[in-house]
Amino acid sequence: MDRVPQVDTGPVSATRAAAAFAPHALALLFPLNALAFVLTGPHPAWLSVLFLVPVFGSVWLDAKSQPETRQPAAKMPAWPFDVLLLVLVGLQLANVALAARMMRAGGLLRADTLVAMVVVGSSSAYSGIVVAHELVHRPGKAWQALGRLILCTVLYEHFYTEHVRGHHVRIGTDADPATARFGESFRRFYARTVPAQFRSAWRLETTRLGNPDMRLYDPRLLRSRVVHGVVVECSIAVAIAAFLGPGAIVAHVLQAWWATRALEVVNYFEHWGLRREGKRVLPVDSWDTHSRFTYYALTGLSRHADHHAHASRPYQQLRVWEESPKLPGGYLAMFPLVLARNARFQRLMTAELQRKRLGPFAEGSPATTVAA
Repeated sequence: MDRVPQVDTGPVSATRAAAAFAPHALALLFPLNALAFVLTGPHPAWLSVLFLVPVFGSVWLDAKSQPETRQPAAKMPAWPFDVLLLVLVGLQLANVALAARMMRAGGLLRADTLVAMVVVGSSSAYSGIVVAHELVHRPGKAWQALGRLILCTVLYEHFYTEHVRGHHVRIGTDADPATARFGESFRRFYARTVPAQFRSAWRLETTRLGNPDMRLYDPRLLRSRVVHGVVVECSIAVAIAAFLGPGAIVAHVLQAWWATRALEVVNYFEHWGLRREGKRVLPVDSWDTHSRFTYYALTGLSRHADHHAHASRPYQQLRVWEESPKLPGGYLAMFPLVLARNARFQRLMTAELQRKRLGPFAEGSPATTVAA
């Protein structure tokens, strides 16, 4: 049986609360870099490229990061952490709007276009989608609405339905399109999971509305949350195209693609090769990392095992579970490993599964040869 992590249940002074909150300001790195980029553009090519330094430099910082294994204090005040989420929401909306405005002023055929894809797209992923993920799990409808709005800015609102009602229920099973199989490369996972997640979200909603095989002209679809998301996403895209021109809509779509591809890289390694043994989701059904940089820059996302065991727990209260399998690096450091050295990624992950006796190496499961 998993050992429940011990947390400090004593009172928390204002000084201690401030010290605990301060490192979480690192979550502002990507959106503030993006804000500086979109506010100062258009740029000459040499200046535009400089904004890539924080994005790719963060991968190096994450690779060198020290571990963060301290457990949270149970009575830590929540309001500073909630305020940070609201600031990040505002920055995400501002960055997407200002990026479109910048493209109108500068035109499409500039270095700014590709840099905007990376800089704004990275902010949309590491700040926008990560914050949206936190918000859609909150019990309040207002929080959830903000999370869904952010997902609309990256053309992925169906993630709200599929992630909360699909992935969290089916994690570690063949029925979950967001669980990467043992031996599955990222290329194959990406081609499989993107359409499968949308189909799953669509079916979850049609089932909720009374008929899993509902026709496209069925009036009940007007109450589908997935349809609502598509309508809002298309409305945003049409407004950008109408008021800011074709260059702006191209930049909008590119940043959304970059952000959602980053999301699927994270989905890929968060459950790669794991198989759930029982009905209840346990901490051993998700990969964790102790990277301090990941923990603070991505608002607690690195403690994914506790999140799946207790989905509504606020990010600042997520706990460290030693039982969970550990990634070979922080989340950002995993990107070059997944995308450029996938065979090595699979070898390292397989070694950890063997060490923890999980996935195909769990008791009673035959070991499987890693696919080429």
